[in-house]
Amino acid sequence: MKRTLALACALITLGLLTSCSSGGLSKSNENAFVSGSGVAVYINPADRKPAPDMMGPTLSGKSLKIAKNQEVVVNVWASWCSPCRAEAPLLADFATRYAGKVQFVGIVTRDNISSAASFVNRFKIPYPNFIDDSLLAAFRGSLVPNAIPTTLIIDAKNRVAVRISGEVTFALLDSMIKKVALDTAHA
Repeated sequence: MKRTLALACALITLGLLTSCSSGGLSKSNENAFVSGSGVAVYINPADRKPAPDMMGPTLSGKSLKIAKNQEVVVNVWASWCSPCRAEAPLLADFATRYAGKVQFVGIVTRDNISSAASFVNRFKIPYPNFIDDSLLAAFRGSLVPNAIPTTLIIDAKNRVAVRISGEVTFALLDSMIKKVALDTAHA
């Protein structure tokens, strides 16, 4: 009797867990994320910690390693995230505007490959996007990307300089990119 009851409880629990899992695609999951407030955390150059090596598979099926001698804007996103969709055109524009000066890269999180690829095509995202969530854990000890979306700016000395938690705005992202570039120029 105890074994039958335990088995029934296990099956009910399994059923509940799997019925709630949708790969981040259902409307109910649209708000199932921690959203940031759009506030930037800027770190003075003397207090910055090294960024982790950024390498791994991308949505295009290639492996990529980001060079360490350049300013890098890292955007953490998911296709089902409303603020991510809202900021995507702005990020695509910035990547084109700063081409050759600042490397842009995305990290897809809690999403499936086909939805992420559709997102990139829909918004004409010109920069590579990593598909390995373990890259996020590598930021432990610095400014952790703790909300979706999060945008990090890594300076040319490979140190985490800025975290924008939440949807980016033109003025905020532009000012932070320029501020980090000035830090490097004056160092």
